[in-house]
Parts: sequence; structure tokens; C-alpha cells
Amino acid sequence: MKTIFAILVLGLVTPALAQQRVVAECTVIFKITLDDGTVDKDVSNSISKSAKTVYIKGNDSRVDLVSPAIQQSVIYDKTQNTAVVLREFGTNKFMNRLSKEQWVTANKQYQGMAISLVNETKTILGYECKKAMITLKDGTVFSLYYATAIIPSVKEFEYQFKDVPGFVLEYQIKESGDNTLVNYRAEKISLSPVLASKFDIPTSGYRIMN
Repeated sequence: MKTIFAILVLGLVTPALAQQRVVAECTVIFKITLDDGTVDKDVSNSISKSAKTVYIKGNDSRVDLVSPAIQQSVIYDKTQNTAVVLREFGTNKFMNRLSKEQWVTANKQYQGMAISLVNETKTILGYECKKAMITLKDGTVFSLYYATAIIPSVKEFEYQFKDVPGFVLEYQIKESGDNTLVNYRAEKISLSPVLASKFDIPTSGYRIMN
């Protein structure tokens, strides 16, 4: 999946945003759904059984994506601008270590993305959220809602959302030429401390990929 962002000009930064609370400890669980009656039922069922969990602790983040077919974790270190990607296919486990330059290259599809803020709001998990639209060069569109009162201490863990002026709690992806809509909506958020062990890098059991 891809995304598009444009750099926000200073004129968009209001005094209200300056008072945002920076969230440096949290766990957010997202429910994933698919909107398209033409999609194969097996694919739809697989998506409905998938889940995404975001962990943030200081300058570290981790995103777990679990589905019937694959488990993937992306552990990002903001201080070094590096990432480790862990993937599991059945009993097969693979690890990719990404340098700062490799992390940028891995997210090159988001270069040149354009963002527009929309005058529309909704409440998600008790947070007032504003709408934004992101368009990529290839035509992929992200429709999202972000909480205006909070902002993650690590924004680059999801590169496509790094310039959104708040914490993204819901988004929908539509790729160019495809009517399938993949929806991600936060269904639980906890601001309790996250175990530091969540960000430990495995030292064995994984095949190192270049």
C-alpha cells in the first residue's frame, strides 16, 4: 500500500496545535476491514481476522501486523533513524535491518505526496478528530482522521503520516484503478507504560536478509 504527503506550511500551524500533548507511551489496536462486495470471501475473511497494533515508548516504536498468512513487525528507532523488519511465514522467520538511507528508500513511494486538510470532524475513542486527504503520485488516496489533542513522540514509524498534525486513529486506503477500500480504525488506545522488551531485537531464530 502507498501514500502521499505534502509538507505543511507554517501558516497551517495554529496555537491550538501548539498545545498538543505529546504521547510518548501508548498502545493502539486497530481493526482492519475491507469494503468491496466483489472481493473473494476468503480474502475478506482473511482481512477481518487481521489486526494491527502500534506501540510507542519514547523514541522507539513498533508496529505489529498479524494475519492468517503472515506476521510482520517493524521496530523503528527514532534516535538512529533505523528500522528492523521481522516477518514470519509459518515456521520461516526473516529479519531485515534497515539503515537510515535504506529506511528512506523503503518509503520512497511517499515522496512528493500531497496532503489537504478537510473541514470535517468525528469522535474516535473520545478524541475529536479532523479529516485529511493524502494523495500519492501514483494516484493512491488515503482518507484519514487524526486526533488533534495528541501527537505521537515518534511520527516517522508510519512514514506516510509523519506530516499529519496529530495522532492518526483511522484511515482508509484506495489505490489507483482499484475499488477495494482497506479500512483501519483504532478500537482501543492505552496510555499505560509499554514494556521495553517490546523493542528488543531478536538475536537468534531469524534468517538475516540483505
